[in-house]
Amino acid sequence: MSTNDRKLHREAALTAGRPAPHIAPRRSLAHVIRDDAEAIRIAKDLALEFAVGAAQRDRERRLPLAEIDRFSQSGLWAIGIPKAYGGAGVSAATLAEVTAIISAADSSIGQIPQNHFYMLEALRLNGSEEQKQHYFRRALEGDRLGNAFTEIGTKTPVDFKTHFADRNGKFYLNGQKFYATGSLFAHIVVAVAKGPNGRVHLVFIDRATPGLGFVDDWSSFGQRSTGSGTVTFDDIEVTPFQIVDHDGSFEQPTPMGPFAQIIHSAVQVGIARGALAETISYVRAHARPFFELAIEHGYEDPHTIHGVGDVAIRVHAADALLARAGHIVDRATAEPTAASVAQASIAVAEVKALATEVAQLAATKLIEFGGARSTLESYGLDRFWRNARTHSLHDPVRWKYHHIGNFYLNGILPPRHGAL
Repeated sequence: MSTNDRKLHREAALTAGRPAPHIAPRRSLAHVIRDDAEAIRIAKDLALEFAVGAAQRDRERRLPLAEIDRFSQSGLWAIGIPKAYGGAGVSAATLAEVTAIISAADSSIGQIPQNHFYMLEALRLNGSEEQKQHYFRRALEGDRLGNAFTEIGTKTPVDFKTHFADRNGKFYLNGQKFYATGSLFAHIVVAVAKGPNGRVHLVFIDRATPGLGFVDDWSSFGQRSTGSGTVTFDDIEVTPFQIVDHDGSFEQPTPMGPFAQIIHSAVQVGIARGALAETISYVRAHARPFFELAIEHGYEDPHTIHGVGDVAIRVHAADALLARAGHIVDRATAEPTAASVAQASIAVAEVKALATEVAQLAATKLIEFGGARSTLESYGLDRFWRNARTHSLHDPVRWKYHHIGNFYLNGILPPRHGAL
């Protein structure tokens, strides 16, 4: 792409959305969490805060800037950093549970750090010792990593035009990304780009770098406040220290794929939990009985009672599969082999498939059992279905069933990539 084409491309993106928020350099050190129990405790406390105003943020499409600061300063964004580097080194099961807890309160906030965790895991697997020391320290101090992975308009979501080229002994990065969840809030943007050798790499770029542009143009009907819009790279000079190989994470057995997917699965589990909790609260407070019934309250309706019981069973099944998948991912992390990684991928695919269906079911039943009044905009209850449906499109569940069935029926190991 020529310099003029890049300029026109960037100008088109800038006119399509809102100005990106200003993210000031971090002013204080984040709290450092020491173990799994502390991570769960802090997540539960923050979820109570984030639930307040979730409907309003969704309605106004308001970016949760203050909430994200609270989230990262709490230390929860660094809980996956290994103990050897000063982190809590929590289990995948704990990381998934933290994500589900936050997502039950506000699934946009729950999704935002997914790529931060992903990039830290990529560093653990493929970064040099110097890169790990540097970027793990920054994450422990409270710096946030943002995603610039997928592009719009390519043949598939894993086709990349964004690239860095060698010019006179220096590397220059050019391209444009969409679905860049987390980048609007990030101190460091991580771009997925092809290098001169055609391999896919991760390129770590400080937010203040000249040539790095952001556009708040995410207009989806769900996950409205994730800020998953456009990021542009205009002839950004990068050094080898900023570049980490990404293809290597999948060329050999590593937990990279199931690690990424268990966090997405946890977002769906969280939405299902949140919708069920909202159903119980709303029906108890507002639902009226059907006029054919001689009862006083909507929560005495036998069909509603049966329906809530059915949803509760399914939500609890998704909870159990999430915990199970977390333990299997932990085993694959401790001893990565073709078999253990495949088992982890399948276990995560199982919870993702079920949780995706349950989240949409719970969100639909919330409106059904709540009655006509529950559709009023002031309640914002439709956000659970919109969020579940939107987030489910990250990677198609229909392919989860295919790989699960092929694994159990034919003994075929699933492919290794970030969507499985």
